[in-house]
Amino acid sequence: MAKIIVFNNDTNRMETYYRNLSDPMPYNTNGTLTVREFRGSSNSPTLWTTKRTMQSWNSQRYIWGRPIDVGFAFKRPYEGGHGNQSQHYAGTAFDVGQRLTNTQRTALRNSAINSGIWSYVEPVSISPTWVHFDKRFGTPSCSTGGYPLLKRGSISNYVLIAQDDLNTLGYRTGGLDGIFGTQTRNAVIQYQSSRGLSADGIIGCNTWRSLQENVVGTGRTSTTID
Repeated sequence: MAKIIVFNNDTNRMETYYRNLSDPMPYNTNGTLTVREFRGSSNSPTLWTTKRTMQSWNSQRYIWGRPIDVGFAFKRPYEGGHGNQSQHYAGTAFDVGQRLTNTQRTALRNSAINSGIWSYVEPVSISPTWVHFDKRFGTPSCSTGGYPLLKRGSISNYVLIAQDDLNTLGYRTGGLDGIFGTQTRNAVIQYQSSRGLSADGIIGCNTWRSLQENVVGTGRTSTTID
């Protein structure tokens, strides 16, 4: 059984579902993406994604017209396996097609690009043996890209990443719910103060970099919330 937190982009609310690993993901149609496939190599009992990510998968699967094997999808930051501000930690990314031939991967990559569904499709020069596409959203807080700025009142799966980071580092947010409230803001200020960052309670470029550099791939701690 997995707990799945979904950011509904249409209502700006967080939704929670409980599904068996063999069940389809929330908002998935025709059972083309199970919880087990989305969870992949993650060992977390809690997963998160967005409604639009699932809808984009549905559309891509329909366009492709046949099964798409998922090599990697969701990961929590403390589990690592991806870059510091990877969209896999946001639950909005898929690495697929590892079992396809080069010709088939090229066709799938072109299909993803031409569909106009995804926010980003990785070029073959970066991922020659798989196809990466994701449904990231928001304006990056750094000029070079990355996660969006977060502050009190923010609601999204990116808030879940921040809360996960903070709790893992021992700065308690009072929960893992994707809602940037008072306790999350206080945890951010405490973290910023301890790291010599501007203690404004806002997660911008520098705070994101610091959080991710200190958490990604370090493993679960006693204060991590499942």
